[in-house]
Amino acid sequence: MRLNKELITRNRGSLENLSIGPLEDFVERVVQFGEGNFLRAFVDWQLNELNRKGLFKGKVIVVQPLDSGQIDVLNEQDGLYTVLMRGIENGKQTERAEIVTCISRGINPYSDWKGFLKIATLPSLRYIVSNTTEAGIKYSKVDFPENDCPATFPAKLTAFLYQRFKAYNGSDEHGFIVIPCELIENNGTTLKDCVLRHSNDWGLGPDFDRWVTRSNYFCNTLVDRIVPGYPKDEIQELTKKLGYEDKLLVAAELFHLWVIHGDSIVKKELPFADAGLNVVWTDDITPYRTLKVRILNGAHTLISIPSFLAGNDTVKQTMDDALVRNLLYVGLFSEILPTLDFEEKVKKDYAEKTLERFRNPFVKHYLTSIMLNTVSKFKVRVLPSLLSYHELNKKLPRVLTFSLSSLIAFYCQGKFAGQAQSGFRNYTRVDDSQVLDFFDKLVGAPVEVVVDKVLANRGFWGGDLTAVSGLKELVSEDLKSILKHGMRDSINEILKETKSI
Repeated sequence: MRLNKELITRNRGSLENLSIGPLEDFVERVVQFGEGNFLRAFVDWQLNELNRKGLFKGKVIVVQPLDSGQIDVLNEQDGLYTVLMRGIENGKQTERAEIVTCISRGINPYSDWKGFLKIATLPSLRYIVSNTTEAGIKYSKVDFPENDCPATFPAKLTAFLYQRFKAYNGSDEHGFIVIPCELIENNGTTLKDCVLRHSNDWGLGPDFDRWVTRSNYFCNTLVDRIVPGYPKDEIQELTKKLGYEDKLLVAAELFHLWVIHGDSIVKKELPFADAGLNVVWTDDITPYRTLKVRILNGAHTLISIPSFLAGNDTVKQTMDDALVRNLLYVGLFSEILPTLDFEEKVKKDYAEKTLERFRNPFVKHYLTSIMLNTVSKFKVRVLPSLLSYHELNKKLPRVLTFSLSSLIAFYCQGKFAGQAQSGFRNYTRVDDSQVLDFFDKLVGAPVEVVVDKVLANRGFWGGDLTAVSGLKELVSEDLKSILKHGMRDSINEILKETKSI
């Protein structure tokens, strides 16, 4: 049996062990750009909680951000899906399954551009949320989309806002609260800037620009929840346990945090705290972002490639592997934390909580998913700690530098002139085509040449890393060790050097 409203209506008694959101036809109040796992397990799940407690009474219209996606499946299931949350709570293994019911429908703007624009005229709409990946909020010049859907999210949003502006003659009360969830700094501010640039390109006029700025709230945010997604390895067992088929079932950890920079008006309209949700409203999002990006995301990125090349496939396996785990601990506690300007207890507690989340036995978080687009991730998540450590201590952080060496080994697939490969796995690199082309051109070159060109690539790092004293030499040394001895023996040598074993 496939999950849909009819199934719930007919079988509610047999589903009594599940938490099911309200099935009332609430008004459509939210437009959501993105139908992926994270938004459904994070934003929609929280809106569902508000609905369950009578604090929102609203539905979500989901907009498919790419030409291909899951909107058809979502509509086939009447907007319903299951969030399976599992982890350790109060020292005990905990599992909760909830059917989210807050989505009314989905629309594909690529096949129904006019229908998408018509949604903008709905008077009940008030909120816009999005998650179009870290590369989603960027400006690309395009023609005004009269009849066809533009490729970028900011262009779609600008056209949507302009339709709203025209429908209500620029009325202040018909503006939106825009809450992007993309993991970039100042995501709300950046998105608004993109909208205004498109407005200028398209000649939408100063009145529209004033309405965008005055009548719409663009909130900067930070989101935090590990969402492994569709549990493909367990789906037969879970389908039998749940009693129905759900093609959109999404697994997530119990922990969640949403930090939103917004004023009292926005906070009052969205009473997340009254629903017991971990949502923080703040005037300064920077400290929360720094902790999350440098500790949680930084730990993920620094260890994912070394762990993968050491033979592991998941974060949990990484934490169960004493050798690799020790490398992570040294990198996190001895090299990352000392560079962060926070109270010792605050950053240590956050790091300990992060490692507890990594040990979650229910979350099968594949390293390959963390390794997507590692070059851009390393720049944001690990490189600031590496450079800060070097500046503070006048020496290089041993583990963070080794992680950079591992990145180069991974992207060059172990193929260097005069170097034998040791223990390299078969894998597929996933990154921007320009990044992959850059590394492919280096395949077969000597280690020193490769390292020099990679570190000097300002497009990767925002600067020339060959200027960092000793970095080129140490990365080359580590890279040769990885190629000659393999990842595990190389990690062992790093730990001996740092006196961690």
